[in-house]
Amino acid sequence: MTVTTANSEFDPYLTAIIANRIDGIVREMTNTLLRAARSAVINSARDFSCAICTADNQLLASAEGLPIHIFGSHMLTAAMTDRHAGDLREGDCYLHNDPYSGNSHAADHAFLVPVFIDGEHLFTTVAKAHQADIGNSLPTTYMAQARDQYEEGALIFPAVRIQRDYKMNEDVVAMCRSRIRVPNQWYGDFLAGIGSARIAERRLKELCSKYGKETIRTFITNWMDYSEQRMIQAIKKLPKASVVRSGAHDPLAGLLPDGVPLNVKLSIDPDNSIIELDLRDNVDNVPCGFNESEACVTAAVFSGVFNSIDPTVPRNAGSFRRLGLHLRDGSVAGRPAFPHSCSLATTNVADRLINITQSAFATIGDNFGLAEGGIGMGAGTGVISGKDHRLGNEPYVNQLIVAAAGGPGSPTADGWPNYALPVVAGLMYRDSVEVDELKHPLEFQYIRILPGSAGAGKYRGSFAVEVSYGPKGQPMDALWPCDGTHYPPKGVRGGEDGIKAQHWKISANGEEEELPNVVITVLKKGERVRGNTTSGGGYGNPLERDPRRVLKDVLDGFETIERARDVYGVAFIGSVTTNDLTVDIGATEKLRARAAA
Repeated sequence: MTVTTANSEFDPYLTAIIANRIDGIVREMTNTLLRAARSAVINSARDFSCAICTADNQLLASAEGLPIHIFGSHMLTAAMTDRHAGDLREGDCYLHNDPYSGNSHAADHAFLVPVFIDGEHLFTTVAKAHQADIGNSLPTTYMAQARDQYEEGALIFPAVRIQRDYKMNEDVVAMCRSRIRVPNQWYGDFLAGIGSARIAERRLKELCSKYGKETIRTFITNWMDYSEQRMIQAIKKLPKASVVRSGAHDPLAGLLPDGVPLNVKLSIDPDNSIIELDLRDNVDNVPCGFNESEACVTAAVFSGVFNSIDPTVPRNAGSFRRLGLHLRDGSVAGRPAFPHSCSLATTNVADRLINITQSAFATIGDNFGLAEGGIGMGAGTGVISGKDHRLGNEPYVNQLIVAAAGGPGSPTADGWPNYALPVVAGLMYRDSVEVDELKHPLEFQYIRILPGSAGAGKYRGSFAVEVSYGPKGQPMDALWPCDGTHYPPKGVRGGEDGIKAQHWKISANGEEEELPNVVITVLKKGERVRGNTTSGGGYGNPLERDPRRVLKDVLDGFETIERARDVYGVAFIGSVTTNDLTVDIGATEKLRARAAA
């Protein structure tokens, strides 16, 4: 059996073998970076992604990369090939973090290695990792209140060559060491990123040696065509529709009193197998760090689409051919106008755009789309820094990834408790509390589930999580740019909204002060913060939820008996404390009939 494409016939078995081999190379890149990096945000939380692009800047493979990172990989490699046209050669490696020429935001350092086979540039390997520190004017990689890129202060590398003939450009290393707060930690991450991209270079050379360059070239053509055909089939299963869906990012005190209104127009044309995504009806760039880079806005809405279709469709340039994207220059959700800050491009507005896009699919009928997922990087994902009294007051800086949940309800399942944020989609890891306490001079009081917090629905969203921590010695800076404190994630098709995020600073004598959404605070010994994430929105009418699921949620501590009765219309016999709680079928039927009336 063969797969027929526009160009040739190709053995489908060999296609599958090579496709899986290339995915395996990406996974080896991932394992290399995870094991070799020094900062916890990379080696514990896995805030990085790896991909392989073709020499003509098409995304070929990304395995389990974070959606916000990998769907724009081709823009990174295009910046390299455009900037260094005619001067790329074997042994090169490039560092790219410029959000105005294809990167996501300045905190993501992307390492690009052009791979040459018999003297021809055939691939570019991409290892992108979120850094613990990038030289910003404040000890955080998320400068929410920065008016422009200059106030951000990050070191910017627009596809800068860092290796030639496999030899390091030590001038670039010296620049970073002189500006970054914990240079040895950064340098370890720097080497890990290069090593990840280089291991893929080696493996791709081995792959081409085994199968031959022409076979691999033919594979690329056919794999892209196959992916496009899979996308065509997925779109043909959707109803014809045109939907405008809106949302908003939270206000920012002193700068954005009404927040950031956002709009996505989704048009599905199953006859021609095209999905159009129009974001031109959005406000101009805003005077803070909430602006989207082109890479992030593209990744965000593409993520919303792929979340809502057949999950087996390959995510690459072939399937992207069936997606039409319309952006406006100088828009908060378009192509940013320099020097507006894109410091938070990978999170806040991007999370909202994913939610808006996937919930737009839910408006076209039952069994389509998703509810909105949990949003907001609060205390549980804050950036902490200071001096470590245990190590002679050496400086430290790192982003915590310890408390995040927020999975959206779907047509067939409850929201994942390990979802974290829409831009992550469950693909990052959570820090170990014990490891964080070993690495940094802080102490956690608790991380706990908030019962009764999930957005109710036939399939509920994930519950919210609450965390509390503080320093053990010297004062600690804690910074985070939370969204979802004003506008929570929305439920769809009768599902209820998730809960809002909230945060407090607790003094040594126990007094509590509620904090705003964007936090820059100093915690002294004896002080701590506590805060909860948002929860995921629900999908469908809560009164249609299987009572057995409600019972399980109560027994697991996710739901309360009161909400089971008042929201889901489910009554029980027995008691949780005596371990004999069961559904009262007759009383449940009466409760639901009364609620439906």
